[in-house]
Amino acid sequence: MQIQAAFAAGWIGICIGCVAGAAQGLFFHSENWLGGYNSWARRMLRLGHISLVALGLLNLAFALSMTVLGIAEGTLWPSRLLLTGLVSMPLVCYLSAFKSDFRHLFFIPALSVIAAAAMIAWRVLTR
Repeated sequence: MQIQAAFAAGWIGICIGCVAGAAQGLFFHSENWLGGYNSWARRMLRLGHISLVALGLLNLAFALSMTVLGIAEGTLWPSRLLLTGLVSMPLVCYLSAFKSDFRHLFFIPALSVIAAAAMIAWRVLTR
């Protein structure tokens, strides 16, 4: 069940990331949009949109790896942690774009993805 959820979450994240990128792209031609190209807000929006695609791909990589290796057990927590990263990273990025105090929450997605990667590596190495 976790593998199917990771597949679905991965493709949903990629799809939302593409839509977010297209929506933001409507305004990128404006030099001063959100304070200019190097402004904090614009950087956070770019990071938010690309994190959706990248973490979607990590969810797909997880699901494909577990399927190819035939690993079904011990995937619940890595799957949950990758999903937490997929949801929380773009959320923190977008919130931080408009209120920089939210940047203090970046530890949530970062630690979630690091822990998931460590668990997956351990699971693969000990199979």
